[in-house]
Amino acid sequence: MTTQNPRALNRFLEAARPSATYRVMDRVAARRAAGAKVISLCAGEPDFDTPDHVREAGIAAIRAGHTRYTQVAGLRALREAVAAKFERENGLTVDWRDTVVANGGKQVIFNALAATLNEGDEVIVPAPYWVSYPDIVQLCGGRTVVVACDADSGFKLSPEALQAAITPRTRWLILNSPSNPTGAVYSRAELGALAEVLLAHPQVLVLSDDIYEHLIFDGAAFHTMAQVEPRLGDRTLTMNGVSKAYAMTGWRIGFGTGPGWLIEAMEKLQGQQTSGPCSISQHAALAALTGPRDFIQRSRTVFQSRRDTMVEMLNQAPGMRCEVPQGAFYAFASCEGLIGKITPAGMRLESDEDVVNALLDEAGVAAVHGSAFGLGPYIRIAYALDDHSLKQASAAIRAFCQALSD
Repeated sequence: MTTQNPRALNRFLEAARPSATYRVMDRVAARRAAGAKVISLCAGEPDFDTPDHVREAGIAAIRAGHTRYTQVAGLRALREAVAAKFERENGLTVDWRDTVVANGGKQVIFNALAATLNEGDEVIVPAPYWVSYPDIVQLCGGRTVVVACDADSGFKLSPEALQAAITPRTRWLILNSPSNPTGAVYSRAELGALAEVLLAHPQVLVLSDDIYEHLIFDGAAFHTMAQVEPRLGDRTLTMNGVSKAYAMTGWRIGFGTGPGWLIEAMEKLQGQQTSGPCSISQHAALAALTGPRDFIQRSRTVFQSRRDTMVEMLNQAPGMRCEVPQGAFYAFASCEGLIGKITPAGMRLESDEDVVNALLDEAGVAAVHGSAFGLGPYIRIAYALDDHSLKQASAAIRAFCQALSD
């Protein structure tokens, strides 16, 4: 008779990895607790405060007693505002009933995959990718099919590569534009070319992660798949939220729209998982979506200036090379020229993970290794920091690179 190990974990969970970003953040916290000075370029969140009118809406909700459970899929008023947002900003015709509000964008993604994947189903994920995509797929019983998209492709998926990756088991394609970690942005024409491939494969659903929608630079326009190709609307989940655009990461509000059958399934799952999102946060998100939007333009201007400064300074560091990202607030810099070098502390750099570990230990700068995002040797730098800190970090990175020996 076999005795079950009481500590045995779900096999899908055992195969999943902790978030690389949070592992680095934990190391930063430990070093700071020990008294070390560290400039962190690893957290993917704006450094601005949530706009005043949004914060006041949260306070007003508390004072008004809006502190009870809400509907599982969110307050009707917020879902109507979400539908209006998709129509106003993305040209989509959305019924509020075909929307869902969740505890952050990550839950929207998790619920969609958990509601639709059966064991062995495949999800196409272009690399570099947000670190959580493959592990969410794994936790939901699916299999990630990674498609490498290097610098020569602008870190973007081509129609030919998409076609080659699709099999009879393909269930989803995940697209993230602007991209975390590269800042790559798909144009209307590029999305249209991908759509032509998808139209020939009706079993494939599309998850469009648009969370960085409002952080596009140089006057470029944003496009999303369901807008570019309406014929894919009945199998596209368009996901967004208030975290990046309105500096509301801690409020934990994400939302999405898609075909009714999928939204219904996601709501059913959420009802047995967390129920509705925080009522206070929902009222704050309602104020964000229906109130003044000048904050978005101001923050975009600041981030574009920071991007220009960071990319210029990274390209001045020996052994580093960084293309100019089109959006988000990340620089994805090649550190290939550092591999094989020896640090002043005597460490030989064999990988991009070695590079970020040495940067933290020897230069006091925290970044995340690109191989965690599916492509090395790169490092991801989040430039969501004040100008002074960014210049200090850039100077430290440059000095670190200059001090390396063969």
